[in-house]
Amino acid sequence: MRSLHLEKKGLRGLAIAESFKQNSPKSIFSGIVMRRDFVIDGFVFGSATLESDDATETILQMYDDLKRPDISYVLISGLIVSMYNIIDIKKLHDSLNIPIIGISYHDSSGIEDAIKHHFPNSSESKIQAYRKLGTREKITLSTSYDIFVRKEGCSLSDVKHLLDELTLHGSVPEPIRVSQLLAKTLLQKQLSF
Repeated sequence: MRSLHLEKKGLRGLAIAESFKQNSPKSIFSGIVMRRDFVIDGFVFGSATLESDDATETILQMYDDLKRPDISYVLISGLIVSMYNIIDIKKLHDSLNIPIIGISYHDSSGIEDAIKHHFPNSSESKIQAYRKLGTREKITLSTSYDIFVRKEGCSLSDVKHLLDELTLHGSVPEPIRVSQLLAKTLLQKQLSF
């Protein structure tokens, strides 16, 4: 298992978030490269199709677009995005060979019934992709907020240590918070043209 290299002062991660409107065909993905000392030194953008299966490829393309071998991990706000577009965390890890961390903020009993409802004719492949994600693990941050993570290529204790460092208040790590703001702003700007 590859480490998160928490000893590195200039540790850089790529944080990815999305924003979309339900009546739009695409969502906006934004990614920021942020050092552990909160210095931002890169941006990247992408889009995924609502209710499709292209979010994983979008993230791989975003990473490739950056051309940044100094990125040590990828942090993703949710692995089920863009109306059931399920991100394959194992494929990301196998392709990029760096730790991948997916974060969610609410406990859930699962979404299989919702998938069956939304995709009555093609739910089986979506359900298989969902099950492949595995179970989420709960972490209580130093801010006293609980979050839920899925991870590949790193230990839960390293994830907790990293997220404690990156979360200034509440439950949203700073790189994700900035990336979410950027995605939301880009979507609003796009809709106003």
